[in-house]
Amino acid sequence: MRELKTFFVRTYGCQMNELDSEIMVGLLQKRGLERIQDENEADLLLFNTCSIRDLAERKVMGKIGKLGTKKKRAVIGVTGCMAMAKKETLFRKLPHIDFVIGTNNISDLNDVLDEVLLSGRQMIRTDDQFEENLDYLAAKRDDPVKAFVSIIRGCDKFCTYCVVPYTRGQEVSRSPESIEEECRKLVDSGYKEITLLGQNVNSYGKDKPEWRCLFHDLLYRLDKIPGLERVRFMTSHPVDITVNLMEAIRDLPSVCEFVHFPLQAGSNRILKKMHRLYTVEQYLEKVSLIRSIVPDVTLGTDIIVGFSTETEEDFQETYRLFKEIRYSVAFIFAYSARKGTPAFRWKDDVPEEVKNDRLQRLLTLHNDICQEDRQNMIGQEVEVLIEKSSREESFLKGRTRCWKNVILKGPDSLMGTIQKAKVHGYNHQTLLTELQPTKTLAII
Repeated sequence: MRELKTFFVRTYGCQMNELDSEIMVGLLQKRGLERIQDENEADLLLFNTCSIRDLAERKVMGKIGKLGTKKKRAVIGVTGCMAMAKKETLFRKLPHIDFVIGTNNISDLNDVLDEVLLSGRQMIRTDDQFEENLDYLAAKRDDPVKAFVSIIRGCDKFCTYCVVPYTRGQEVSRSPESIEEECRKLVDSGYKEITLLGQNVNSYGKDKPEWRCLFHDLLYRLDKIPGLERVRFMTSHPVDITVNLMEAIRDLPSVCEFVHFPLQAGSNRILKKMHRLYTVEQYLEKVSLIRSIVPDVTLGTDIIVGFSTETEEDFQETYRLFKEIRYSVAFIFAYSARKGTPAFRWKDDVPEEVKNDRLQRLLTLHNDICQEDRQNMIGQEVEVLIEKSSREESFLKGRTRCWKNVILKGPDSLMGTIQKAKVHGYNHQTLLTELQPTKTLAII
């Protein structure tokens, strides 16, 4: 059997993919392999892929395709959403890869690798249903201050443009005891901030009514962990954002006042075509409610422009809604049809130049809103979790509770602490701040 000593991992896509990569890194290191950053020298190359947009797929295919021309023969594996979406067809398009592992088979990594090394044959594991058997505690974290924690996998919403229900399967919640154990161990290891992950975090527990633990119940449990200073979560579906959740954000000291509240489109006709399960009016009602319950909350969103049949009038409705709500964070994309989704059967009838024009208009609006908001913050005091050092000497980077980037001057000894800082300016979307002469804050 061929001996492997080193491995290289490249991750594409969302935070869930990042966490999956951390778990696979832990499994490979437990096997005795060393992670290196030079893909040209690694014995094993692992590509954890994304399939949410066409551009992401084309980048991965181009990257892995070039590896077939290299003289050094490394073992090559493809994992993640693209593995689930394409399955066996990957071997036809990329004949030099050795194995394909889907999102529901991460725990099989070492078994698959053994089979490849013993038999010399290509191997594939892409189960459609996820079973909660992952060793999350084996994850090798890339960040020493903040960590991702998976609480639910899959999605049952079936938005017509989205591949997630097909690449990650139905919703499967993880037991609250397991989540709490992992969070406690992370805090004991020095972690200050935890981001709870799921394709739809606020569906948590609905598939397990016998637990009597919905998402807001889980937040109350985690808030009791001594030393856990910040809890974030993403991503959310507006339908499942409840008053109980809003009140938990207001009442729990550890839960940050930032909610990712994906709109996707501001036109009721387009929302219905997307199968988003809410109207603009229902969405605005929840925005108004959360802002009344949590006055200092900031909101993030996802927007798709140029969806099938979108007219200029439809786009203008999205533009007006975006301007009214004033999102602090926005991920804005031009629509690309994804094979296997219902929308793939529809004509992608919005020209690319129109999509790009609408994209740029929304991006400009978002930039203008962010500049106004940051200008208004000058002179304010903010609470910052110091996350890492900056490239510039003596400068540190961090985030506020509302997910705004911050840079300030200070010693590396402050990393992992929560500090008060005063805003004196901004650079693009980053707040420029100065440390205030106070003791380190600890949220208990």
